[in-house]
Amino acid sequence: MRQFTPAVVDRKMRFALVGCGRIAQNHFAALALHADRCQLVAVCDIDPGALARAADQTGAMPYARLDRMLAHSEVDAVIITTPSGLHPEQAVQVAAAGRHVITEKPMATRWEDAKRMVGACDAAGVRMFVVKQNRRNATLQLLKRAVDKKRFGRIYMVNLNVFWTRPQSYYNSAAWRGTWEFDGGAFMNQASHYVDLLDWIVGPVESLQAYTATLARDIEVEDTGVISLRWRNGALGSMNVTMLAYPHNLEGSITILGETGTARIGGVAVNEVQQWEFAEPDEDDAHVREASYATTSVYGFGHPLYYDNVLKVLRGEAEPETDGREGLKSLEVLIAAYRSARDGRRVALPLDY
Repeated sequence: MRQFTPAVVDRKMRFALVGCGRIAQNHFAALALHADRCQLVAVCDIDPGALARAADQTGAMPYARLDRMLAHSEVDAVIITTPSGLHPEQAVQVAAAGRHVITEKPMATRWEDAKRMVGACDAAGVRMFVVKQNRRNATLQLLKRAVDKKRFGRIYMVNLNVFWTRPQSYYNSAAWRGTWEFDGGAFMNQASHYVDLLDWIVGPVESLQAYTATLARDIEVEDTGVISLRWRNGALGSMNVTMLAYPHNLEGSITILGETGTARIGGVAVNEVQQWEFAEPDEDDAHVREASYATTSVYGFGHPLYYDNVLKVLRGEAEPETDGREGLKSLEVLIAAYRSARDGRRVALPLDY
């Protein structure tokens, strides 16, 4: 049984954030909604302009270096929203300082690094959370419950599509974007939340075969790819991803075809229940219409709900929904897909531990 640092129950939880780029805004907004239970006390970034803007916006103490922030601020947990390739070393550093770790997706770009992060948090007795806010979307919660209740009967086929657009200007906006070391490609970065659905909703993957291509963007990594999958429950399926949809983001969807049910969650970011038919009725059917929501962002609105779970865990009131080990599951599928595409072969899971 792993032992963790004591829960905080007599004051507000104190957070710090490192990496004040675009996704940091979602975290700032989510924390502000939970101001009755937490506060952001420190922010950190090596870019003076980004750091100054974050400090002005949040009122948090600014730090140009992570080590100085850890040494001079009294925080309970550190949110890591830096480029993905930096997550491992920063997570290990935060854990060694006795602070809980909350890391954006993907938790790492290399398999060994991800396992090292989990090990470091275990050794330090701190919690590790991997941000999977899409799991909290009402549409996906409905779909997850339908699978858990076995409403589909035997699942035959699953298909996921992520047809978005990322122009060259997006990749040119920062030197780390589109690199293997710090970013990863369309699967690892933009579609990683959808890769997470493969295991979280459908179940463990037995094997896969992948193809990736860099068709239009001047980047190291793929802008387009496909994966063929077999799950341990016997289901077959595919995942199709591109960042080249013209002229704007088109679709983020998951379709499940089963023995006694068919469902499709679509829209630009799994925000619309587009098909929902089952042989037997269920009380969840009454919530289908209200689950769909309008969105202009592929991020969805799950961050506040995600932080509700984080706060409850750190207060000793709940178990984590997406801890480090849960984060390893989707990264394992990602790493297997990249190995398959590189080597031109089928890859079986689990990977070697």
